[in-house]
Amino acid sequence: MSNVTMEASNILPVLKKKLAFLSGGKDRRSGLILTIPLSSDQTSMEELSDTLDYLLSIPSEKCKARGFTVIVDGRKSQWNIVKTVVLMLQNVIPAEVSLVCVVKPDEFWDKKVTHFCFWKEKDRLGFEVILVSANKLTRYIEPCQLTDDFGGSLDYDHSDWLNKRLVFEKFTKESTSLLDELSIINESEKSSSVDKEKSADCALLPSFDPETVLQTGHELLSELQQRRFNGSEGGGGGQGGPAWCPMEEELLAQPQVMKLLDSLREQYTKYQELCRQRNKRSQLDEIHTKVMQVVTWLQGPGSELLKTQQEIGDSMRAAQALQVKHEEIESQHSEWFAVYVELNQQIAALLSASEEEEVLELKALQQQLSDVCYRQAAQLEGRQNVLQAAQGFHSSTQELSQQLDGLLGMLCADVAPADGASIQQNLKLLEEKLQSVEAGLSTLRQKGALLMEQMCSQPTWALEETESPAGEQQDNVQHIQAVMEEMQLRKQRCEDMVDVRRLKMLQMVQLFKCEEDALQAVEWLGELMDALLKTHVRLGDDSQENRTLLDKHRKFVDVAQSTYDYGRQLLQATVVLCQSLRCTTRSSGDTLPRLNRVWKQFSVTAEERQQRLELALNFHSAAERVLQQECVDTESLDEVDSSGKTLLDRLTMPVIFPDGSEQYFGTPSDTAAAAESVRERLLLVEERRLQLQEARLHNDDEEEEEEEEEMLNGQESRLDVIGEELSEKEEQDEEEEEEEREQDEDLERAKQDC
Repeated sequence: MSNVTMEASNILPVLKKKLAFLSGGKDRRSGLILTIPLSSDQTSMEELSDTLDYLLSIPSEKCKARGFTVIVDGRKSQWNIVKTVVLMLQNVIPAEVSLVCVVKPDEFWDKKVTHFCFWKEKDRLGFEVILVSANKLTRYIEPCQLTDDFGGSLDYDHSDWLNKRLVFEKFTKESTSLLDELSIINESEKSSSVDKEKSADCALLPSFDPETVLQTGHELLSELQQRRFNGSEGGGGGQGGPAWCPMEEELLAQPQVMKLLDSLREQYTKYQELCRQRNKRSQLDEIHTKVMQVVTWLQGPGSELLKTQQEIGDSMRAAQALQVKHEEIESQHSEWFAVYVELNQQIAALLSASEEEEVLELKALQQQLSDVCYRQAAQLEGRQNVLQAAQGFHSSTQELSQQLDGLLGMLCADVAPADGASIQQNLKLLEEKLQSVEAGLSTLRQKGALLMEQMCSQPTWALEETESPAGEQQDNVQHIQAVMEEMQLRKQRCEDMVDVRRLKMLQMVQLFKCEEDALQAVEWLGELMDALLKTHVRLGDDSQENRTLLDKHRKFVDVAQSTYDYGRQLLQATVVLCQSLRCTTRSSGDTLPRLNRVWKQFSVTAEERQQRLELALNFHSAAERVLQQECVDTESLDEVDSSGKTLLDRLTMPVIFPDGSEQYFGTPSDTAAAAESVRERLLLVEERRLQLQEARLHNDDEEEEEEEEEMLNGQESRLDVIGEELSEKEEQDEEEEEEEREQDEDLERAKQDC
């Protein structure tokens, strides 16, 4: 490595002035060419001396032994400055300088230098000094080794050279320092690797980033290999001469960089492995610390928190408060479980890249952590299940209690319905509430069994760690059983009250039903009486038909009698039910008087109808005997005539009710139609009377015959009137037959209703 006495960065402003430079060119003896371009401005000898000292520190001793050819370009400077510079070379580099070429102006110095000749001072100076013009400089140096300032072809960029020189020195300095630091770190790590506890304290860090320094070195080496450092791009190959690399290994830039890079890579590789081992050990220690933190908390404060939470509460609000407390405990555990998940992932990542000893250690930590976390998670889950079951149990208890309160309130309220339908509705509502209570009690039993099962299903080790687990759990079980027994007793009391209320409401339903049916019987009896008065008017045309009508009438009366008896029985049942229900405010009211009144009216009407039918039967029976016998006495005819008139008179009379009111059978036309058959019979009887009279008066005189004829004429006119009435009666008979059929249907319906 070159003995560098100073750095370019320390004299960078001076180097930028380009007071002297090594272009990379060589003389015919392979010595380096040092160029000192003097300017018209005053040159600082101190700065020039520093520049020369720096430039001469770059080549190796071997390269310096070949000597330097110094080109002092004085074409733009004064002679005294040139002379001063030449004399200064004697003090700076006397042994290394073999030839000094002073490039003079073409005509300016010819007369000025006669009194001083450098060649005479060669022995004293130690090197040869020649004055030469720029165009004759090629006599001593090949044109390819000269820059374009002296007519040569060698390219040289001072700024580019300076920048790369700065990079080279910076890399050399940083890499050398980095190598020393890495060596110290690696050696110190080896010595401290025996004591693992002290290895963390020896974790030194280099002053420079190795990656950055390596990157800089590679870029610099690439520049050197492209022959761009220190003017190495210029060469004789461009003039048709042989290829030539200026400075070759004399400057030692490329080999030095390569050597530094190799050493740096070696040390950096060791350092990376050291860091990897150090990081792995640090990760293991950190994981171990975190694992112990998680285990310590879960087995300590975490377990203590769960030990204090064994109650199930005595109400829904208490269970909810316990749930909130449990959620807080779960939240605290969740933070440590998150650390567990993260640690598990880190351990899994390290297992694939760790050695056997480290793998065993990691697996042991992983197993310990998993056991503790799963155990604690199981306790949390078991406690959560118990709390959820407790909330369900208390919720069912609260709901069942509300249902029992509602049912009890309904049972304690007075029953004052308006009708049977409302009682039926209340009874249905009562049954629904009772079913709801039964379903609620069944649900409560299920929830209680589930809660006790959850409490008993907790792991044995969880119960062992709990203070007095058996006593606490036994208290909870006793509380659950006591609540279910209390609800069962309340439900049983409500069922007994429901049975009493159900019986009472059924009796009330029966009471309302009896009252309604009694009113219906009154209505039916009234309808029968109306039918009797309005439609039962017609009389039979002969005795047989009257007997049939009389039989139908008796059956009709029997239906009415059954209806009346049914109404009486219903009213008696109403009285009994009122006494059973102690319902003093309710009674039969005016139903019984109405029933009795209607029945009396019906009885009077039916009796009148029966008498009329009996009179009609007697009349038609006597008339038929008179008409059928050949010999009839006058008394029999008079008797028939008298009974017929009596019947006709009876048909015109109204029915007089017990209260004094009157009511006629049917309409006047109905009465007239009923009397028509009677009149027809009377007419036939009258004809029979005439026949008898004709037989008796056959032997009378003509006056009597005339009178008889007049009488007969009157009778014939009467017969004509009767014939007309008979034709009208036939039409009415058809209508009456239709009415009788309707009456029969009404009777049948009435019987069915009864």
